[in-house]
Amino acid sequence: MPTDFGVPPIADENRVKIEERLKDLRAGGAVPETLRVEFRGGPIHVEVIDMPVDQLYYNPATHRISAQRAYDPVREEALTKDHWSDVGQSYLHHLLTSMPADPRQRDPDFDKLKESLRDHRQNEPGLISREGVLVNGNTRRAALKELGVQYIRVGVLPASCTWDDIRSVELSLQLRPDRRREYSYVNQLMAIEEQIAQELPLAAIAKLFHTSTPALERDTWVLGQLRDLVKRSEHGQVKLRLMDFEDAKESFAELYRTYVKEKARNKEAADTLLEYRLAAIVLDFAKTDIRKIRTDFREKYLERYLPKGFTTVPPEAPKVVSIPGLNRSVPAPSSETAGARALTDLLLRAKATQKSVSAATAEELTAANSSVTSLRDVFEDSIEDVHKVDRDRKKRLAAPDRVSAAVKELQQCVTDLALARGNNSLDEGAFDDALLTLRQALSRVSVEASKSIQLPGEGLSWLREAVADER
Repeated sequence: MPTDFGVPPIADENRVKIEERLKDLRAGGAVPETLRVEFRGGPIHVEVIDMPVDQLYYNPATHRISAQRAYDPVREEALTKDHWSDVGQSYLHHLLTSMPADPRQRDPDFDKLKESLRDHRQNEPGLISREGVLVNGNTRRAALKELGVQYIRVGVLPASCTWDDIRSVELSLQLRPDRRREYSYVNQLMAIEEQIAQELPLAAIAKLFHTSTPALERDTWVLGQLRDLVKRSEHGQVKLRLMDFEDAKESFAELYRTYVKEKARNKEAADTLLEYRLAAIVLDFAKTDIRKIRTDFREKYLERYLPKGFTTVPPEAPKVVSIPGLNRSVPAPSSETAGARALTDLLLRAKATQKSVSAATAEELTAANSSVTSLRDVFEDSIEDVHKVDRDRKKRLAAPDRVSAAVKELQQCVTDLALARGNNSLDEGAFDDALLTLRQALSRVSVEASKSIQLPGEGLSWLREAVADER
């Protein structure tokens, strides 16, 4: 994407009109409205004027829809060729009014904004350059345009404003803690990447995005994974898009935490785990299900359901791989990791075909649907097996855990008795009653444990003897 988008066709006309309105504003007797913005590292107050809605332009550099621009390659190409054309601006309008994860659908949040503007008018001004490009307020302009409102209130940036200024100011406004409509997940990741590319200190970027440096490291890792998934999904003219992962924010955050912890113990196991969890994310499993995929997932669960075709790893896979451009080699992934990666790649390509209906033949679409459905069933059965094992483990550990908890309470009781002796505060009658209840409870535990355990160990043998008189 270019760093300088030039100016709209009526830039000169807008400059004249804006200057006239600023002069009229200053000549009036009322106190002019101003808007506080961060500009080149410091706060400034810019004057607010009314401008015709139809004379302003959507910002082609807005971070709000960076990922969504890949939705329609034909219209994206037209937008790239001419950002100010009717076709390009119409495409931006469509994306601003659509759901980030699926631009085919209208965004309910946009309709709420539109309803609010219809009922209450514009509470806060937008922001424009002297050429009439919206730096902030693109979505509001889209709503006002659909409502047929003639004018929009906007602050006006200094005449020296550049495209780098436009990007920085937009971020500073949209990332305020009180912002009303947040960037979508992927667009925020891309905005962070843009700031890092400008070689800003991580601490400064963290402050801008109201986050922490470790969170930035996580987000950078996640965006790297997303870009890799898009690249691996590509076959022919078909590939996934970054926007296809808009709804996976929490799953990727948890994946990062798990991968980092596992990598510190065993990188090969971590890489294999990463592939299976990525596959589960692509298959749209909930994060509570994805959490069940652990390092033993394939060996204990997945293997029994996978068709043989999905498990094939070339026997001649090299033990080392060369790094292009360097006279160095590194160990190749293990056959287990290579197999997991091959499975994920197959799934990614099938998913890309599913989402590119217009670019796929009927046969390709049928094959892709079959692959995705089959793998979904395989993962679903495997994950359900993990759930069953975990439920059984909890049942097996329930009784021992309760005894352990009771032991901790009794140990605390020893401390309480010592304290009570020191200040003569023990209620002896209540304590005696509690001991009788304990004796009855131990007797019942002994009976039930004896029914379940045919060969008692030292602990149960002791309990039997301790409560023998009760029986």
